Amino acid sequence: MDLSTLGTLGTETRNERTAGLDRMPVSELLSVMNAEDQTVALAVRDALPEIGSAVEAITESLRRGGRLIYLGAGTSGRIGLLDAVECPPTFGISPDQVVGLLSGGPGAFVVAVEGAEDQPARAIADLDETGVNDRDTVVGLAASGRTPYVVGGLRHAAAKGAVTVSVACNRDAVVSRYADIPIEVPTGPEILTGSTRLKAGTAEKMVCNMLSTASMVRLGKVYGNLMVDVRASNDKLVDRARRMVVEATGADSRTAAEALRAAGGHAKTAVVMLLAHCTAEEAVRRLDEARGDTRAAVGCR
Repeated sequence: MDLSTLGTLGTETRNERTAGLDRMPVSELLSVMNAEDQTVALAVRDALPEIGSAVEAITESLRRGGRLIYLGAGTSGRIGLLDAVECPPTFGISPDQVVGLLSGGPGAFVVAVEGAEDQPARAIADLDETGVNDRDTVVGLAASGRTPYVVGGLRHAAAKGAVTVSVACNRDAVVSRYADIPIEVPTGPEILTGSTRLKAGTAEKMVCNMLSTASMVRLGKVYGNLMVDVRASNDKLVDRARRMVVEATGADSRTAAEALRAAGGHAKTAVVMLLAHCTAEEAVRRLDEARGDTRAAVGCR
């Protein structure tokens, strides 16, 4: 990859407002950091149309039995992997429906693997190991917009027929050339020159939050704003599931708890039971016929 223009990227240039960072009092340092962070949401807002297109593609992939596959190196890859591992407990999906591929392997999440991002062949091998295919949507995350691992992965995913999405924090990013849906969120110079774990990392996390959450909402994994597919795996979540059933149905706490017990602790099933006035078995059947969509299951006969 040509490095001659790397220093001209917005994420690599010096931030004039923080040239004296090492001499700032803590209060001033934190104030300028906070002010810079506030620009990130506005940059993401400008990319909402492209993010929306990506959400539609991801939703369609998941409906067809495909997957959302994040691909990245370093901080970008860790952010994708973090979003992937949080989807199963939040939305009750299988771990293989949202996948995070990090250059250097899962171990690189805690210990950096030097040079891993410069090897596009790694991405090809990683994607082939997952069996990437034309039902999948592959999201390549690269703060700089030029990471060879991500470029190689997007090219290979496209060759396999997958929908490709890129997320970069610079304009006219290299990765954008290899994506069906390029998302560019130019976050500008970091307060600490080149440290893209800061504003760029925040932008990538915000975009990933949108991609996964909005897709799951579209799939009916949410009822109102309640995550009714959450896995009640500890006492806190068991109590949250009960409160969700109460809020979704208007039932009293005792009735909600009884419905949850009959539903094996699954809030979505309990919600359908109470709203459709049916047994747990009937609620499960309705949800199956509605492909997991709670509202459709309640109205299904």
